[in-house]
Amino acid sequence: MSAINQSYTIKSIFTDFKEITKAGLAISVVFSSLAGYLLGVLNFDSSSFKTLILLAIGGYCMVGASNAYNQIIEKDLDALMNRTKNRPIPAGRMSVNVAFSIASVLALIGLIILYSINPKTAMFGAISIFLYTSLYTPLKTVTPLSVFVGAFPGAIPFMLGWVAATDDFGIEAGTLFLIQFFWQFPHFWAIGWFSFDDYQRGGFFMLPTGKRDKGTAMQTISYTVWLIIASLLPCLGYTGRLYLTPVSAVIVGLLGLWMLFYAVKLYQNQNDKAAKTLMLVSVAYITLIQIVYILDKFLR
Repeated sequence: MSAINQSYTIKSIFTDFKEITKAGLAISVVFSSLAGYLLGVLNFDSSSFKTLILLAIGGYCMVGASNAYNQIIEKDLDALMNRTKNRPIPAGRMSVNVAFSIASVLALIGLIILYSINPKTAMFGAISIFLYTSLYTPLKTVTPLSVFVGAFPGAIPFMLGWVAATDDFGIEAGTLFLIQFFWQFPHFWAIGWFSFDDYQRGGFFMLPTGKRDKGTAMQTISYTVWLIIASLLPCLGYTGRLYLTPVSAVIVGLLGLWMLFYAVKLYQNQNDKAAKTLMLVSVAYITLIQIVYILDKFLR
């Protein structure tokens, strides 16, 4: 019997750790960092592989810390929303002190690991945590501009990988930042659309017009267009070592039109189903273009 209880306890602790760090989100963010690293590294060897592993671990620690701090700050509001009321803190499975300890330890470990790669990587990691917890999180209950503020830390991971590989922030890293920056808007506005009622219960302002209307849908289309333009910049030859061949540029362009199609669908239908579809397409889009960028580099 004790063995069963112990097993259940270990499983519950592991589950709560995944939830407090938002493991699914953290892994997707780490994937962006690894993609940026593969794009930036000159020659991938055993040393590069070691750095890649360090970046994955350090990146997860930093994102997990940000998410844990976020849940501490929003614990009372999380309790009001269906999508978040079963998180460890509002559900009473984890105390604020324990969550704070986890967040602080993860942040410290993450910074040390990223610093071991190079100081610039650690600096951008620290900036990301600061912007996410100190600006984006409190602004969510004040203004829809919180999404704009949150797009900055949200866009750092793709760029962070390049900096980890090169110890340099130049036009290449800036372009990767720009791509993920513009991607944030249609992605999060789609979530804000189909979770509108739940966000209202928590007092969050996530949509640019504050309503599920044509104005919000039109802005979603606009930022999707900017995203397509940003993602095609490397094919023009002005982004340094970050370059796309014409074939890959066509693929990236078609993926952009695919996402734009569903952004237009949201404008036409203005319903939760269209918003959910756009959200899923946006996740697939950012993953697929990162894969295309990587394959283009290593296969050409």
